Amino acid sequence: MNGNLRVGNLFGIPFFVNVSWFLVLALITWDYGGGLAQAFPQLGGSLPWLLGLGAALMLFASVLAHELGHSFAAKRQGIGVNSITLFLFGGLAALEKESDTPKGAFWVAIAGPLVSFALFGLFFSASQLLPLTGPIAAVTALLAYINLALGVFNLIPGLPLDGGNVLKALVWQITGKPYKGLVFASRVGQLIGWAAIITGVGSILGLSPVGNIWTLLIGLFLLQNANRSAQFGEVQGRLTGFTAEDAVVANSPVVTTAMSLREFADTALLSGTTPWRKFLVVNEAEELVGTVLIDALKQVPRENWSTMSVDTIMDSAAPTTVKQDQPLLEVIQTLETEKLQALAVVRPDGSLVGLLEKAAIQNLLSQPQAQAA
Repeated sequence: MNGNLRVGNLFGIPFFVNVSWFLVLALITWDYGGGLAQAFPQLGGSLPWLLGLGAALMLFASVLAHELGHSFAAKRQGIGVNSITLFLFGGLAALEKESDTPKGAFWVAIAGPLVSFALFGLFFSASQLLPLTGPIAAVTALLAYINLALGVFNLIPGLPLDGGNVLKALVWQITGKPYKGLVFASRVGQLIGWAAIITGVGSILGLSPVGNIWTLLIGLFLLQNANRSAQFGEVQGRLTGFTAEDAVVANSPVVTTAMSLREFADTALLSGTTPWRKFLVVNEAEELVGTVLIDALKQVPRENWSTMSVDTIMDSAAPTTVKQDQPLLEVIQTLETEKLQALAVVRPDGSLVGLLEKAAIQNLLSQPQAQAA
C-alpha cells in the first residue's frame, strides 16, 4: 500500500505508518537523546536514548491525536474515515468524502489544530503545576512546545494544511461554490510552498539566515500537494452542473435477455464499431439485470447460437449503478472509491440509460463547452 504498513485500528479506523516514519522516529530519537545526554550528564548508559525514543513516540502520538480530531469531527457529520496514516511530514486522515456544507468543512479542518492547542495546554499546565524536574520536565516542556507549533503551523492558510482547508471553507461560504474555495486555497498553498523552497535553498547556499534542508523538503511537499489540489479544483469547476447522464457513452453496449446468441453475435459484435468485451443486459422493462461477456459467447458451440438466448449465459450480478441525475462529481468519487473503470446509469424507475466510463468523463472535460455552471 504505497509503503504503508497497517499496525491496527483506532476507534474502528485503520491505522497505518509509512516506512518514512521509522526514519523520522530514529532521527528524533537520536537528536533528542543526544540533547538529553548533554543536558543531564548524570543519566547513564542508554537512558537518554530511551527517553529520546519516548519523546519521539509522544510526539507522533500528538500528531495522531491531531488526526483523530479531524476524524471525529468528520464522523459526527456521518462521514466515514478510511484510514489514518503517519508519514515523514506528519499524519493524514483519509475521509470518504467532503462535508456537505462549508460549515461542516470548517469544523473538520479546525478540529485538528484545536486538539493540538488542547494538548499544549495540558502539557504546559503539567510543566507549571506539577513538581517535575530533570529530563521528565524537559520532555514535558518539549511536548507542550511541539503541540503549540503543530497547531500554529497547520493553521497556515494554504492547502494541504488545515489552515488551507479553513480558507477553502470560508471562500466556499462566500461564493457558494466549493471548487472556488479549493482553487483559491490551493493557489495560496502554492505560494507558501515556493516561499519555503526558496528559503530552504537560500539557507543551504548561505544566502538566507533562516531555513534549512527541512524547509526545502516541506516546501516541496506543500507545492506538490497544492498543485494536485489546484488541478482537482479546476476539474471540479468544469464538471459542476453536469450529471451522470451527460457522460453516458453514445451507443452503449446493451443487449436484451431475449436476444438470441446469433443476434447477439451478428448485431452487437460483428456490426459494432467499438470492440466491447462486456455488455449490459436488460429485460423487457429495460431494467438492468446483469452483464454478458464475449468470452461467454465463445464457450457456446456456434450451432447452438440460434436456439439459445443471452439470459442463458449472462452473469446476473449487476454492475454498480448510479442515478441519471446524480452529480458527475459524486460519480467520479464513486469510481475512485470503488476502483471502477465504468458503471451503469439508471433512471429513477430502474430502467437503464447506458454505460458511463472514465474515458467518457475525460472526453467531456476536453470539450470547450465543458464549463462550470
